[in-house]
Amino acid sequence: MSAILITGANGQVGFELQRSLAPSSGVVALARAQMDLANEADILAALREHKPQIIVNPAAYTAVDRAESDAEQAMAVNAAAPGIMARWAADNGAWLVHYSTDYVFDGTKPDPYVEEDAANPQSVYGESKWLGEEAVRAAGAPHVILRTSWVYGHHGNNFLKTILRLAQEKNSLNVVADQIGAPTSAALIADVTHTIVERLAGSKVRDDLSGTYHLSARGSTSWHGYAAHIVRQASAGNFKVMLALDALKPISTSEYPTPAKRPANSRLDCTRLMDRFDIALPAWEVGVSDVVARLQLEPS
Repeated sequence: MSAILITGANGQVGFELQRSLAPSSGVVALARAQMDLANEADILAALREHKPQIIVNPAAYTAVDRAESDAEQAMAVNAAAPGIMARWAADNGAWLVHYSTDYVFDGTKPDPYVEEDAANPQSVYGESKWLGEEAVRAAGAPHVILRTSWVYGHHGNNFLKTILRLAQEKNSLNVVADQIGAPTSAALIADVTHTIVERLAGSKVRDDLSGTYHLSARGSTSWHGYAAHIVRQASAGNFKVMLALDALKPISTSEYPTPAKRPANSRLDCTRLMDRFDIALPAWEVGVSDVVARLQLEPS
């Protein structure tokens, strides 16, 4: 029996969860080769073998644009698999911590989204994540669903690393400026998860903790503003930056068409999470600066 089972061990959040949950006893982290979320038999075999008290599921199909032409795989991993895990949790008295996304919303609301706002996903990816949420809720297991946004980290591929690379290769760059959200580090998500898991594993676990929560860094920016902060931090460090800030040009979403539609407003109101778990969230700039600083210490 393991206390905690982490899926998607090689992903951005899964990687950080192994660090944040390391002090907990009986932690098992499984990569896709050990637990393929597109395969129900694989999922159930892993759960029966390890018998976790808490399942932490960051594994997901995250290729947003590819999902438009690969809907079957996206639905298997993002919609069906969470339901399988939740039903097992319901039958075995376990908790499920599951991660979702701002893409369940259409992005037309002028204010930050709260948990009760109506979902209206505009992409296959968003639809698959919404259906996964619904499957978790329908299973009846105690659960914590964490909707987050614009995830990046020191490990894996992401927007931050792409901009950092392009800033060293190009002397001009166009970045979308009319989509707004909060860049949220995988490390922050993992640290918040640790706080939550400690509460769930405590001797006075309250069922009223079960539910859906928003988790993102404090504040907001555009993709262009995010990129500008990365370039400023890189320029102040030891990166050989070719890209001047005035050569980082803001463009509209219509000027950068993609197969999947993105929400114009990805801001999430995190009041419920902060109040129920007594969590303070840092400004988005803090995590971005930390990751850039870590990356500059690595050998080129």
